[in-house]
Amino acid sequence: MQTVAAVTMVRDDLFFLKAWLGHYGEQFGRENCYIINHGRGAAVAEMAQGCNVIGIPGDPHKNFDMKRWRLLNGLVEGLRAYYKYVVVGDVDELVVLDPQAGTDLKSWIAEQPGKQVLTPLGLEVIHRIDLEPDPVTEKILGPRMHVRPAPHYSKPCLVSFGTKIARGGHFTQYEKLHTPEHLYLLHLKFCDFDTYCATMNQRNAVTGEIDAPIREVSIGRHWFAEARGEDRAVFEAFSELEMQDGFNPGPLRRKMHRSWKPRGDTGFWNFDRADSDTQYRLPDRFAGVI
Repeated sequence: MQTVAAVTMVRDDLFFLKAWLGHYGEQFGRENCYIINHGRGAAVAEMAQGCNVIGIPGDPHKNFDMKRWRLLNGLVEGLRAYYKYVVVGDVDELVVLDPQAGTDLKSWIAEQPGKQVLTPLGLEVIHRIDLEPDPVTEKILGPRMHVRPAPHYSKPCLVSFGTKIARGGHFTQYEKLHTPEHLYLLHLKFCDFDTYCATMNQRNAVTGEIDAPIREVSIGRHWFAEARGEDRAVFEAFSELEMQDGFNPGPLRRKMHRSWKPRGDTGFWNFDRADSDTQYRLPDRFAGVI
């Protein structure tokens, strides 16, 4: 049995796909990367050469996210027969290991017990436009070194157990919470101001083609132009987050465990996901990790 596969779905998000491939493709091998190419984009297929690319129709339709996760759930469940772990998530979410762990991500995963689900601590990489003028080129961490806690992105995304993943990847029906010390999920949506603007323009265009209200489309509210807000103000507000001394996210993990409980009678499990008004500067050892 192989150690680990990575699975995502993408539609034209080439900036994030490049980062995803650079991270998982280099560590796991492209032959262990599975990319659902929504819309059969030629640029995605070309960039992802050597990966397992599955093209699907890209016609606008309602209930997009529901159908997407139905497909991802099926693929993850099937791949578990061939891999010890399957890492699944959006293309702008990357599971990383703190270099302080002293090993690489694939080797670390190989040492973990199977038959469980792992939940990395979610951190959102934010572009401090007042402090970080350099563009993102080959690596994201280095030009960008600030993060804010993101409980919404502490997702149970390393799967080695037969379970159902909820729409959005936020919950599973696995009743235990494993939050390994050195494991993080970095959300990249806000890692670069110019990329954010271009990505949001593209996503607003997609939902505009569907021409249906948010409730019927079943996709993130942030894809809709009316929920977008003013882009520069969003990034300027990052400077108002309270800077924390050092980098000690242990209390964030302990808070997850204290509030761990069933999600009503749905069969899913969750923890409280309160918004945070704090930020950290990552230690220099993280530079170049992604």
